[in-house]
Amino acid sequence: MDIQKIGEQVEKESMVIRQVMAEVEKVIVGQKELIEKMMIGLLCDGHLLLEGLPGLAKTTAIRTLAASLDVEFMRIQFTPDLLPADILGTQIFRPDTGAFEIQKGPIFHNIILADEINRAPAKVQSALLEAMAEHQVSLAGCTFPLGTPFMVLATQNPIEQEGTYPLPEAQVDRFMLKLTVGYPSEAQEKEIMKRVHDRVTESVCAAVSADAVAGAKAVVRQVHMEEKLIDYIIRLVRATRDPEEFRLDLGRHIRYGASPRASIFLGMAARANAFLNGRGYVIPQDVKYLAPDVLRHRIIVSYEAEAEGVTSDDIVGQLLERVEVP
Repeated sequence: MDIQKIGEQVEKESMVIRQVMAEVEKVIVGQKELIEKMMIGLLCDGHLLLEGLPGLAKTTAIRTLAASLDVEFMRIQFTPDLLPADILGTQIFRPDTGAFEIQKGPIFHNIILADEINRAPAKVQSALLEAMAEHQVSLAGCTFPLGTPFMVLATQNPIEQEGTYPLPEAQVDRFMLKLTVGYPSEAQEKEIMKRVHDRVTESVCAAVSADAVAGAKAVVRQVHMEEKLIDYIIRLVRATRDPEEFRLDLGRHIRYGASPRASIFLGMAARANAFLNGRGYVIPQDVKYLAPDVLRHRIIVSYEAEAEGVTSDDIVGQLLERVEVP
């Protein structure tokens, strides 16, 4: 299929996603980037991790996204006493039949809000691994497929907050994007107060069916990406593992670089961003725009970097400046 035909399909199918965005924007003030990147996660079947201080509408944004889609939604509040069975389900005995029965947990919904995910210990967080990676759950020796779409949107407070546990690296790597949520401007905060007072937050309706979203996803997969852009993505990710190969003095700041999953997700996200912008082809700016969100949680900084106040965002910034753009 040529790029012109893909562009026509993108224009047609992107109306579906604009409908969803319009519903979310009824409630969420500002945060345009956050809403766009939530749409990218939806289009790519990617899981998202939202980090920010309490009270910045992370949970509200996710609930509103779910409300604007005709899918099943479930919120799981992560606490220190939560057990894996509270998420996945368990086997229960039925005295009337004398048999065991599988009782499925809240993970068997389309959109999962894992609220304050880093307030539960690692064994609970790890209960999500199979579901997030393989879209299935194993219970009592049986494997159960999850529905479509299936998307985990997790919120977490900064690690410095009291009562938080750092997420295991294997868990973090399952998230396609890690988004940071900041404070609103003065004008935005005023508008937030007005909308809450007027109960605008309760007026979201289910705008789009799962089938309509599936049609948009199919078009995203057809968005054209040049071979040289694929090579650019691979160079960016490889530079996190072996910065010396790219003549970057970053080796002492990086303990572990990003895995090939980062390359896969960055390519998918770039295609989805092109789709959102009405294009049937990817440009370098799509890659550069999403690289921080794909890479920031996959680069594990060294103790030396922590001592010098160098963050993974700083490292990604240097990579984007120094790695040659096609």
